[in-house]
Amino acid sequence: MICIGDRVSAIADASLLRFNPDGAQQFAGAMTQDELDRLENAFATLPDEQAGLRLRGIEALRPVLSLTGSMGRIASSILGTACRPVRALLFDKTAATNWSLPWHQDRTIVVTVRREAEGFGPWTVKDGLIHVAPPIEILAGMVTLRAHLDAVPFSNAPLLVAPNSHRFGRIAEPDIADVVARCGTAACLAERGDVWLYATPILHASEAAAEPRRRRVLQADFATGFLPDGLEWLGV
Repeated sequence: MICIGDRVSAIADASLLRFNPDGAQQFAGAMTQDELDRLENAFATLPDEQAGLRLRGIEALRPVLSLTGSMGRIASSILGTACRPVRALLFDKTAATNWSLPWHQDRTIVVTVRREAEGFGPWTVKDGLIHVAPPIEILAGMVTLRAHLDAVPFSNAPLLVAPNSHRFGRIAEPDIADVVARCGTAACLAERGDVWLYATPILHASEAAAEPRRRRVLQADFATGFLPDGLEWLGV
């Protein structure tokens, strides 16, 4: 992992990234105060000892993720008004859950039931939800949004992305370091209420926080259309 000083020199201002062509874009102050309050109230009752919590059936998410909500509007600006949220997670990094993640791509979706389909697999079950790795073409047609409930300076483990890496398709593990070196690294700093938009297959990573503080992030994947062979998105 390259040091923070090198990251700054690689991309001096990550806020200049644009979804086209970089695969990532910041929407500063996109969340309304009412949306932030709703999410905080909903998340206050959830377990806080897990690094990442898969969310399902939480009513407070619906206004935020709908096409009239902050996150839904951003997603539809890329995918069109037929898009819908298909997965949601809460990442709650604290001094007690101060994890790091190596460079990787998000490669799974959540479906209602397991049905064998060409190009889908392997299958896993996480938190009781059925996950499967789909063909890369499906991931390439999705977007991921991260809404920040807390400020994320350099010291609080911002997400790192490799701009343009989503254009490489499915990247084999031995090739990840080379692709990151070719694309460079951007640290996605954020203030409370900011939303970051990403191409779902973009390479990303996260270090442990140097000065751990609360870092709550609502992450949601959006997609359009239907899955083949009777598979169905589970949704949120």
